[in-house]
Amino acid sequence: MTGRRLLLDVAPLRESPAFRRLWLGGTVSGLGGQMALVAVVFQVWEHTRSTVWTGAVGLAQAVPLLVLGLFAGALVDRSDRRTPYLLATAGQAGCALLLAAQAPLGYLPPAGVVALVAGQSVFVAVAGPAARTFPPRLLPPGQLAAGLALNRVAFQGAMLLGPALGGLLVAWAGVGGCYLADALSFAAALYATLRLPRMRPDAAPGTARAGRAGLRDVRDGLAFLARTPVVRAALLTDLAATVLSMPISLFPLVNAERFDGGPRTLGLFLTAIAAGGVAASVLSGAFTRRPHQAPVMLAAAAAWGVALALFGLVSSPWPGLGLLVLAGAADTVSVVARGTVVQLHTPDALLGRVGAAEQVVGQAGPDLGNLRGGLVASATSGTTALISGGLLCLAAVALIGTATPGLRRPPDPGEIRCTP
Repeated sequence: MTGRRLLLDVAPLRESPAFRRLWLGGTVSGLGGQMALVAVVFQVWEHTRSTVWTGAVGLAQAVPLLVLGLFAGALVDRSDRRTPYLLATAGQAGCALLLAAQAPLGYLPPAGVVALVAGQSVFVAVAGPAARTFPPRLLPPGQLAAGLALNRVAFQGAMLLGPALGGLLVAWAGVGGCYLADALSFAAALYATLRLPRMRPDAAPGTARAGRAGLRDVRDGLAFLARTPVVRAALLTDLAATVLSMPISLFPLVNAERFDGGPRTLGLFLTAIAAGGVAASVLSGAFTRRPHQAPVMLAAAAAWGVALALFGLVSSPWPGLGLLVLAGAADTVSVVARGTVVQLHTPDALLGRVGAAEQVVGQAGPDLGNLRGGLVASATSGTTALISGGLLCLAAVALIGTATPGLRRPPDPGEIRCTP
């Protein structure tokens, strides 16, 4: 494979103007969201000096996604998918404007700020599944993995740059200025969505009915997951990697047990994972051009578990950081490959509901994994929690791959959902 083919495949940006506008809009709004998160945490901390309140910010973001996600996916599958996305994006911008209005009108109490964050997350619960339905409609199947890799680059860029820019903006313009920048950042996403073609879901027997979205629609989506081994296995692979081996909660303890215990080393742990993810994204042409993504997903999830188990064994910081870079790279490869597998094997009429299930798994898995790691470490040690988690992940991925023959062979043409 030539050097150029190893690099990030930008063909979706070049060949699909609609995808390019969406990608740019999502990049800008994602950056604004990360900047605003700094402002929220700073404001809540300044008014309370309480880690309970700053922790409540994360809870306010997570709970609406977990509670409303599947119903939001059913709503997305009921109409032209541009409509719920436009309304949800406008709602997010409105919440950001309300936060920005605090500066001239007087600051809200912490409970009010957290309530607005929760309200914004309600809109995210709708926007997320809707956004996941767009790439399969705008890109041919052969470019879908490349499109998801580009989305991953945008997400990682926002995670890396957003907090730093948010801190600078809060220092210069205050929290109100940072919230206003977040609100304005949604303009690009709104414009991109208004330029999209119609996005009504394809009709499919048993998946689209007249009336309101409700429990029956959610049940249809869950039934599809239950009867579709490849899609079910893809989501289980994500849970295996996150629930069984998420390492973030263990970093302070591992740093104290085996390294110098200082904040610089702790910060490098997180930076190493992010750096690995960025490197994998830059070199994503090495795997996104492969027609069969399921083995890539399994190999990457297994590499994540192995890297973390080995990290639990090393006693020198530099080899440890190298293993975390490898883990971060494996995580990005797994996310892109899994998303490609799921979207290519999901009928268009169910993309919203399956996208919502992906969103719920992506939110709940890391939280449960960090809890699992903390509980195991409290009973044993950080080293034991890391090694056992990595080995459990490896065993679970091997079991999923063995029990799902469809993951090990290229899909038949009839199994792949074609873009209209």
